[in-house]
Amino acid sequence: MRRLSLILLAGAAVALTAGQIASAADLGVKRAPPPVAPAYVPAPVFSWTGFYIGGNLGAAWTSGTVTDNFGNSFSKSQQAVFTGGGQVGANYQWTWLVLGVEADFDWLANNNNSSNAVSTPIGALQFSANDRWITMLAGRVGVAFPTLSNWLFYARGGGGWVGVNNPTITNVTTGGSISTSNSNSNSGWLVGGGIEWAFAPNWTAKIEYNKLFLDNRSFTVAAGTFNDVITLSNHDVQTVTVGVNYLFNWHY
Repeated sequence: MRRLSLILLAGAAVALTAGQIASAADLGVKRAPPPVAPAYVPAPVFSWTGFYIGGNLGAAWTSGTVTDNFGNSFSKSQQAVFTGGGQVGANYQWTWLVLGVEADFDWLANNNNSSNAVSTPIGALQFSANDRWITMLAGRVGVAFPTLSNWLFYARGGGGWVGVNNPTITNVTTGGSISTSNSNSNSGWLVGGGIEWAFAPNWTAKIEYNKLFLDNRSFTVAAGTFNDVITLSNHDVQTVTVGVNYLFNWHY
């Protein structure tokens, strides 16, 4: 019995020693930390604040009513012609509201823009005037929604000027003509709007519509004792253009 007790005591000591050795071995092993999920980084919100410069191209067309003091009426309208040029401007953004100002200058490929001929006491008269360039100065008010910060929906309004080349009255019957001057210009007020998309940190693309309502103009045709005053009224120029801007951000 004494011998059996010694054997059991020795076995317990061996088991306890083995357990301590195993625990010490476990403490010596460095376990890899559990993987940590990367922190969520939201996409940067685009800012429209800053100055920009760019170019545009598209189409323009004009319409209007031409009358004289004898009650004759000329029709004056034109098919769409090519237009192209550039613009500069600046924006400032408060949360979702974007305010700005922009100046545009475009050439108009406007040729052979003549009215119908009407009968007068001195022959059939025809009015022609080619709009050669257009410049606009406008304020812009836009909305950039937080979920669509790189899209700008805007309206614009202001004033504009159109350069007119050789306003001319032609007597189709006799072949004679008279021009008021080699060049002239007319002004008016404009409304428009568009959508602009920021496709890169400093680059935007836009599509825009504008309508320029020009002031009435009068031209006098004198032939001996005959004087006829030609009045161009309800004259407007409409444009649809696409453009690209480079935005010098104050911040992004």
